[in-house]
Amino acid sequence: MKKLLFILFLVVVFSLQYVAETMAEEKKTITPQEFVTTLSEVPNKVGNFLTNEVEKTKAYQTKVWSETMKTWPWNKIFKKDEE
Repeated sequence: MKKLLFILFLVVVFSLQYVAETMAEEKKTITPQEFVTTLSEVPNKVGNFLTNEVEKTKAYQTKVWSETMKTWPWNKIFKKDEE
């Protein structure tokens, strides 16, 4: 019973701390100019993100493919005859 009351007490304390912190934060207002600027930057940010992801994916696939080609079944199948 004491453990349950202690856990309940901790939950109440952390909940009150969370509420106090959210009330202490400043409320920021966004001007229409900031909104338009942020909105106009979205296509560039999305394009940059996609370009970076494509490059990372290509690098990863190149690395994995080269490692896979060195493993047992592939090097037996595709091994060039050295004569």
